[in-house]
Amino acid sequence: MDYFVKEGSVVRTIWGKSDTILFIFAGAAAEFALNKSVDWLYFTGKLPADPIGRLFSTVRYAREIVFSSKEDAFKAIDMITQIHRE
Repeated sequence: MDYFVKEGSVVRTIWGKSDTILFIFAGAAAEFALNKSVDWLYFTGKLPADPIGRLFSTVRYAREIVFSSKEDAFKAIDMITQIHRE
């Protein structure tokens, strides 16, 4: 099978460990909270209503892309694109 991300890649190692994923998302959340240029998201209501659900769906899509064939990865990427257009 022709994978989207090669077997043995550091990307597969990172996205294959739940502790590493949580660490990355915790760091991203902390940076987001400190970044004043995104304050408008709080006031416009553009933040997701279900941040935990959003976290898990993001991880699910990332794993679909990283551990799938090229064809399946492109389908997942197309789905993400469609969701963000709505």
